Amino acid sequence: MDTILDALQEGRLFELPENDKTHALQFLAHIIEAFPETPAGTDVVGLVLKREEIANTGLGRGWACPHARVRYEGDLKCVIGWSPAGINYGAPDKNPVSIIVMHVVPDNQRSHYLKEISILAKVLTTYQEVERVYQAKNLDDVRLYLLDMIESTKSSATPDARARMISLQTKPAIAVQPLPELNNLIIEPVTIIAGPDLKPVILSQNPFLTEILEGIPNLVEKLETEGGYQNGGWRLLRRSTTAYQKGRVAYDCLAIKIINPAPSKPAS
Repeated sequence: MDTILDALQEGRLFELPENDKTHALQFLAHIIEAFPETPAGTDVVGLVLKREEIANTGLGRGWACPHARVRYEGDLKCVIGWSPAGINYGAPDKNPVSIIVMHVVPDNQRSHYLKEISILAKVLTTYQEVERVYQAKNLDDVRLYLLDMIESTKSSATPDARARMISLQTKPAIAVQPLPELNNLIIEPVTIIAGPDLKPVILSQNPFLTEILEGIPNLVEKLETEGGYQNGGWRLLRRSTTAYQKGRVAYDCLAIKIINPAPSKPAS
């Protein structure tokens, strides 16, 4: 379960904004698409949803583990989504899903992924407090729950993994910043209205993002042909389109940007 530990250490645990299964999968897949190492144009959303059509990825006991197999080489990574209310996922045991672990599986990591899933499936059947996830009130509760679960596999954990678990478990709980896991990720909803002889209208709460998008001459073409656009550190991803009269179209998009956190100052 080292990829889950990596995700916790690198701040890739998120509270899901909606309790709809498809929207939850799209949200997590968009985050993977925004990884700097994900090649532009990689349709993680499409890969995940197509895989889900073939077979439900619910594991039972409040967990689901969707994945996208991608045609490039890199590290096995995952993002973790938590739903406070639970998602009607169609899991085998019919219970709502609270934890969605979504992996991106490069060509060179398929064996690693199968090993990870095998370990996770075993832990879900042996960990006595697995359903404690339903009692979580916030992301700190979820993080500790996941660390406790990983700790239950410590007999096979490397010394480095144990050290990282100890570091995360002993991290001070009095930090005042809300949701520190989101500090290096900006997600902005954007609506773009376009049509014949109509300059695209950008609807966004972020004025800097609006200025960037208004300056892109072929933005609508990119949304239509490639499903997104990358500019100025932002990755714009089309989620859906709605057609209106007179050939006008509304593009519902997400703009995602990962920022590098400021380096911490050494203690004096």
